[in-house]
Amino acid sequence: MATLAKTKSASLIQRPPSAPRTRFSGRGASLGIRKGGTPDLIEQIEAGFPFDSLQKFEANSGVEIALVVSILGIPDRTLARRRTAGRLAPEESERLLRISNVFEKAVGLFDGNVSAAVQWLTTAKKALRGESPLRYAKTEPGAREVENLIGRVEHGVFS
Repeated sequence: MATLAKTKSASLIQRPPSAPRTRFSGRGASLGIRKGGTPDLIEQIEAGFPFDSLQKFEANSGVEIALVVSILGIPDRTLARRRTAGRLAPEESERLLRISNVFEKAVGLFDGNVSAAVQWLTTAKKALRGESPLRYAKTEPGAREVENLIGRVEHGVFS
């Protein structure tokens, strides 16, 4: 009977659901970009990513398109033209891939917890001159610095 009581009481304990864990299979996976090597990725960038890659990024990250577009530096009218054309320009695609890479590395830092990664990416950091990692990654050097910061945090280096 005691065992039954233990089992019964243990099953009544409600554990909070753990946050869903996400793994991305390769660069650009959060954009819905097909797998392939660097030459394939360059070809896709040069052709311009499909417009729905922005929507896939929003769905995978929870970061609103408006924030992503402001970081990418795409004006509203240009965004409307891209939506109609169904494709981003090559330079916009490259910037989107940069943001996607930073996001995917942050998800890895938080062991697949997307909401924790987005919280970290959108919160100002002293190590980034008071800017959020997502905004700091607006340029290539900024993105490299955010990736370096992620590496330091992963290895427990005080930053």
